[in-house]
Amino acid sequence: MIRTVVALKGKDGVVLAVEKIVTSKLYEPGTNKRIFKIDQHITAAVAGLLADARTIIDRARDEARDYRSQYGIPIPLEHLKNRVALYMHAYTLYSALRPFGCSVLFAAYDPLDGPKLFCLDPSGISWGYKGCAIGKAKQAAKTELEKIKFAEMNVRSLIKEASRIIYMVHDKEGKDKQFELEMAWIGEETKGLHQWVPKPIFDDAVSHAVNVLKQQSDSDEEETTS
Repeated sequence: MIRTVVALKGKDGVVLAVEKIVTSKLYEPGTNKRIFKIDQHITAAVAGLLADARTIIDRARDEARDYRSQYGIPIPLEHLKNRVALYMHAYTLYSALRPFGCSVLFAAYDPLDGPKLFCLDPSGISWGYKGCAIGKAKQAAKTELEKIKFAEMNVRSLIKEASRIIYMVHDKEGKDKQFELEMAWIGEETKGLHQWVPKPIFDDAVSHAVNVLKQQSDSDEEETTS
């Protein structure tokens, strides 16, 4: 079960973060991931029906593999998202089919063009974003995203912001439920390759998010008692 996915594009890369609700104590940690590597230079995150999302991810991987096989170079993200968007849109045209029940975020980094981030919705429409949120608590996350000056921030700073936003919306929407935080990044520091956020950086971001929430909670209590 998933509630929220956020993506933040800074001056040197993109961060993807997922709030994955743990509905059973029997679940193995790290299963049913919502962040995927499409090609070495493209990463994706999904919100919605996981079975539908995996179909789209497989299609994207096929497009990336075919392009590399035919032209001998990695597929440009713009070309990939257009091909996948057409595929998603085709499922809205016929009564024998149904639209996909998920949205997808694609991210990449090019040394010449910089970081790129796109969101595809079930209708097949795609948009470019500086910061984007999908999932149940997307509106609350978007409110926080609008406060960030993306052009001035590097990817390490955005990892902390992504963690803070996920913890904040979880605190509002599902405080009584356990969740796992997934985070991946792609950018100058990763040499343009999809990577999971390293554990020391991940742990630091989580500590930052928890401390910010605690400070806000303490501040609210002081205002209530005063």
